[in-house]
Formats: sequence, structure tokens, C-alpha cells
Amino acid sequence: MKFNNVLITGGAGFIGSHFLKLMAKKYSNTNFINLDLLTYASDLKNIAFLNDYDNYKFYEGDICDSLLVSKIFKNHNIDAVINFAAESHVDNSIKNPSDFIKTNINGTFNLLKTAYSFWMKEPFTFNNGYSHSKFLQISTDEVYGSITSGSFNESSSYNPSSPYSSSKAGGDLIVRSYNKTYGLPIVITLSCNNFGSNQNKEKFIPVILNCLNQNIKIPVYGDGLNIRDWISVEDNCKAIELVFTKGAIGESYNIGGENEFTNIEIIKKINYHFNKISGKRQNIKINFIKDRYGHDQRYSIDTSKIKNYLNWNYSNSKFDDSIESLIISFLGKKL
Repeated sequence: MKFNNVLITGGAGFIGSHFLKLMAKKYSNTNFINLDLLTYASDLKNIAFLNDYDNYKFYEGDICDSLLVSKIFKNHNIDAVINFAAESHVDNSIKNPSDFIKTNINGTFNLLKTAYSFWMKEPFTFNNGYSHSKFLQISTDEVYGSITSGSFNESSSYNPSSPYSSSKAGGDLIVRSYNKTYGLPIVITLSCNNFGSNQNKEKFIPVILNCLNQNIKIPVYGDGLNIRDWISVEDNCKAIELVFTKGAIGESYNIGGENEFTNIEIIKKINYHFNKISGKRQNIKINFIKDRYGHDQRYSIDTSKIKNYLNWNYSNSKFDDSIESLIISFLGKKL
């Protein structure tokens, strides 16, 4: 890999920690510097073993902290950034949008500003030794908004609904502007819903598993017919790796799982595999609650671009296979 010192922001979060596990092992000659604020959604236990790696370093801190970010760039000669750091829970964004604006927009801007000042002399002119640098923004399919039929591609307009998706859209647009105005080498990935081990308990699939394990009602917004696409976090991380190492500067790449299900269908699938693996025969219990404000009906993204241009394909594309592995791991930890 051509990068020497990679700053990973939000590397103690769900997707970021899985990505670090993949990269630090695979690229032993590259240094990975992890900056994470350690909010409720982060857990250093997920990447504790990396502390023994010579190519890994952790900093606790905020991507909005200009002095800290500049210090990290200077001390570690950062030549690439992968920005996982984000406030990402939609319900929390409805209750308190300010945290989402601060991290997802202002924090992203601070990273871009620092990268530009460190890598470039002036617009479209690099400092010596940084023409290979890259800024990868990790985004979400939610920025496109809801779609009744068909799928969004990378040329589709952003039409976000929640303060969360709007703040991510705002961050993405600033990222794009730094490429068009200043020539900063950027690339963006937009993934669908992830699932896998060590996901925060507030997310939908962990909620389902915990409710099934306790044999209590699963809370479901509205009628439960909202549709989402799902991908295993391992597959998403491998796609991100591919975009980071081979993605074209200035481009965006959708990462989807081609596993579109209603929320009710997801519950039924997980309950089936949960009962099969656990040996239980319990019926599903659902508590239909008031629908979320601005709740998008369906997300769907076209993944042709990453497949055709970067030759990406799934290793764990089938939802049922991946969810069985997750349930086995979940029940093992609960025993």
C-alpha cells in the first residue's frame, strides 16, 4: 500500500474497529493512528489487542479539536485520512441535532482543513511527498433519502430527511468542495445498513437479539414495513479497503448488500435462526410504537460502479448465512 501513516477517525466505533482489525494486520508496514472521542458508541475493548501492534497508536480526542488534529498530522506525518467518526443514531439526531452538526459537519471540515494545510502548498499544488495522499469520507445511503422503486446511483441527488442524514450530506458536500475548489484528493463511500459483532445495543439488530434472548417485545416503528438494505460489516470493510487503495480521486462509491427487507421480515428471519440455533421455540412478540418523525420508507442503492470499476464482490452476501454466524457469537457471549 502506498500510504505510510493513516489517520483513522472513529476507529473505536462499530465499523471503524472492524476496519482497523482488517487493516493493521494486513498492512504491517503502514502505521495506523486511531483518533476517537470514546463516546457511548465506542469501545476500546473491541480493538484492545491492537495495542501490542508496532504499527498502531491510539489518541482519545475530538475531530473538532484543531490543535490536537494538527499535532497528530505533524507528529505522525499523516498522508491519508479515513473519516469514520460520526454521530449516527437517527433518534438521537431528532432529539439533539446540535451534536450531529458539530461532529458530522464541523468535525469533517476541521479534518479537511488540516489535511489541505499539511498536504498542499496551494490549490492543486502538493507539498513534496504528498501527491499520493487521500482523504476517504465514510458516508451512508441515507443521504439520498427514500425511493419508491429502483435504486439510487452515485449521480443521484442528495435528499436527506433526518438531522443525522442531513449532517452527513453536509459533510459529504464539503468534502466534494475541497476536491473541486482546492484539488484535495478525496473519495467517498456510501454504505447501506451494517450488521455484525460488537454493534452498539441501540441499533436495530442488536435490539432484536436482546429482546429475543429475554423473550420480551421488540419495539418497531409504525407498521414495520420500512425497507432497508443490509450488509455484513466485514463485507463493507473489504469494500472500503478497495476504495481506499484503488478508488479514483473525486469519485463516490455505493456499497450495498442486495439484502432488502422490511423491518418485520428482518425480525422473522432473525427469530427463525435464533430459535434454530438456541433450540427454543418462542413466538415473536412485537410492540408497535409511534412512527419516527421523517421516517424514510425505503433505501436502495445501485452497486454497479464499485463492481464494474473496482471488481468488488461480496464474500458474505447472503443475509441468512451472516446472521447465523452473528447469532452463534451472540449466544456464546450470553452463556
